[in-house]
Amino acid sequence: MGYEFDKTKPIYLQLVERICWRIVRQELAAGEKLPSVREMAVQSGVNPNTVQRTYAELERMGVTETRRGQGTFVTTDTEHLANLRETLKTSHMMQFVKKMRAMGFTNSEILSGVQTALDSVVEEDGKEERYDV
Repeated sequence: MGYEFDKTKPIYLQLVERICWRIVRQELAAGEKLPSVREMAVQSGVNPNTVQRTYAELERMGVTETRRGQGTFVTTDTEHLANLRETLKTSHMMQFVKKMRAMGFTNSEILSGVQTALDSVVEEDGKEERYDV
């Protein structure tokens, strides 16, 4: 199977980002077990050492916790998960605003553009589109 990766960014960081997005989108719930290192390596098409580094980074961030002999689980600290969601939102919004300002757009033009985009992102069936990292 495998994912497509951006060659300009370390793969383990891209996996960290994908897992964080899945948590934020509630595809992975608090307390849910992540695939084993070997399973995730096969699913992602990467070396198990890369997945091990990914899981170590997620644990360092407080997003996951390792239970000896059981595996890696999404943290049950819902406050930390809420902070993760807010942090991701803020980070992506800041990147977007900086890029728009660098192109010369004013705040009102940015706000107008965001509103137009929000109005047009809904598919015909009324469900919002999902974007993968």
